[in-house]
Amino acid sequence: VQLQASGGGLVHPGGSLRISCEASGSILSINVMGWYRQAPGKQRELVAVITRRGSINSADSVEGRFAISRDNAKNTVYLHMNSLKPEDTAVYYCYAEIAGRGFWGQGTQVTVSS
Repeated sequence: VQLQASGGGLVHPGGSLRISCEASGSILSINVMGWYRQAPGKQRELVAVITRRGSINSADSVEGRFAISRDNAKNTVYLHMNSLKPEDTAVYYCYAEIAGRGFWGQGTQVTVSS
């Protein structure tokens, strides 16, 4: 199983960005897909995850600003980020739970700076 993330980059404070992650390989069904992030000098933390049925768990810090969605037919998860703040700067890692195992993508850098 491989997770390929894309869409990161540099954005000004208050701006928006969408990142996506596609899972490929021998996959029958993906239970959970989502995003974690790690800022320099900090531990990796949950951003948002979504189950196959659409249940969502997200961090308080992104509530009302970020929205997670997925396309089960494409094995793809999206993170729509709005009202971005400098403290959102981090490497964003895609995560997928498949048959009880966790898989990680390579990460995509999101930088929020003026």
